[in-house]
Order: sequence, then C-alpha cells, then structure tokens
Amino acid sequence: MKIFELNHVAIHVKDVEASCRFYGDVLQLPRLPRPAFTFPGAWFKLGQSQELHIIGERTEPVLAHNRGNHFALRVDNLEEWEQRLDKLGIHHLPRKTRPDGILQLFLRDPDGHVVELFSPP
Repeated sequence: MKIFELNHVAIHVKDVEASCRFYGDVLQLPRLPRPAFTFPGAWFKLGQSQELHIIGERTEPVLAHNRGNHFALRVDNLEEWEQRLDKLGIHHLPRKTRPDGILQLFLRDPDGHVVELFSPP
C-alpha cells in the first residue's frame, strides 16, 4: 500500500465568482473543466498535476492562520509576485525569510483562506 500524490486541495467559499477572480486573475491559475455537480464551484490547475477545487455555498466562517490552516504555492520569483500583489492592491503580510532560507509571504483570498507564496533562496 502507498500514497502516490496530493491530488487536490478543496476550499469552501461563499462567492464562487469572487474566488474565481482571485485565483484566476490575481494568482493566474489556469481554470480546468469541472464535472456537473449539483452545487456551484470551479477547478483550477496547481503546478503540474495538482488541482484547487472551489466549492460554493459556504455559510460558516473560515478559521485560517499562516501558522494554522493554509496551503502553500511555490512561485518563480517572490519579489515579482509581491510587486504584482501591491500593484493590484491585494493585502499581504510582509515578505520574510524562513530559518532554512525560503522566502515566503502570506495573503488571504476573498473568504479569508490563507495562501502562502514561497520561493527557494
């Protein structure tokens, strides 16, 4: 028995279209076809083979923190991403360096889910 991969991350959102604008337009994730479920949602490509699944109709608050519930995306150039977020007026925590030299910054999506962007030193 073995586990092969992390296939997807699913997040529950209040407004699917607002989340699609954030993940598609701000973070530039490519949108994927999605089966015709009985509830609203959207799928996005994460890297080579992982996916982000947006699930609509959230009514409960999101409890997330950069040292708690979050997911991390490795990016090509964190400084360029930080400049992009600033230009778009997207609030984020200041960029910092982990003890192992990894550069990281944290931001929130429209529902308050924490996303970490990071790049190797």
